[in-house]
Amino acid sequence: MNTITLAELAASIGAEVVGDGSRSVSGPASLAEAGPDEVSFLAQPRYRSQLDSTGAAAVVVATDLEVEGLREDLILLRCEDPNAAFTRVIRAFVPASVEPPVGVHPSAVVEEGAEVDPTASVGPLSHVAVGARVGPGACLVSRVSLGPHAEVGAGTVLFAGVAVYDRVLVGARCIVHAGTVLGSDGYGFEPSPEGWVKVPQCGTVIVEDDVEIGANVTVDRARFGATRIGRGVKIDNLVHIAHNVVVGENALLVAQVGVSGSTRVGPWAILGGKVGVAGHLDIGQGARVGGGSDVFT
Repeated sequence: MNTITLAELAASIGAEVVGDGSRSVSGPASLAEAGPDEVSFLAQPRYRSQLDSTGAAAVVVATDLEVEGLREDLILLRCEDPNAAFTRVIRAFVPASVEPPVGVHPSAVVEEGAEVDPTASVGPLSHVAVGARVGPGACLVSRVSLGPHAEVGAGTVLFAGVAVYDRVLVGARCIVHAGTVLGSDGYGFEPSPEGWVKVPQCGTVIVEDDVEIGANVTVDRARFGATRIGRGVKIDNLVHIAHNVVVGENALLVAQVGVSGSTRVGPWAILGGKVGVAGHLDIGQGARVGGGSDVFT
């Protein structure tokens, strides 16, 4: 990692230095694990006792932190919101990303009739089927599969092994992590004397702009119409979203959430880890469902 002086770091995050601003640090760390060339933060007052033992060179703290009794050798970066400021600290040390090469890798297959923008990147062993479209600056990292007439918007990144089934639409500036499947058949069967008869799933999936989807997520296509993931939604790893579900703008779905068919999750709602939601329900705008809860009729 690069090094930066605490004065420079404080200026970049909007903090005031209390102590030696000329001292250099090389990265962020937790209070418990930080070394003498690292910077940490205190967001919760209940962890204040860790300031006595931390090995950090400096700590980002709230402006109203009581400093009486603190170690004199500990440099403070005082600001209004330590949690948000420390996010900016982390960004200051993130290595520059390696831009993927523009164009289609020799091992990728782009079928006749597909459209790949000249500024897009189609990585090794990827497959772009007939009628599919890859927008400007989009990136299919490797082993990505786009089905017939699927679309990927401008600046969207699909990581290794992502499968986007036929006619699925993914908007602009989305991030879809490895192993995720968008548009697999909804789970629909009807009983008959001969056994279970599959119900056709002829709808699609629409992922709007600025969505991030974690690894190994499955979003089923609709029986008819569309399963819809609203703008700005953030989905954690290992989440399952069933057919005809609508997830409103800026909702958060944490790991291992399962949402059954035709349920609507309101904008800005948060479903904690392992929440299970039955079908045909409405979860209101801004609702908070605690981890491990079940929502049913």
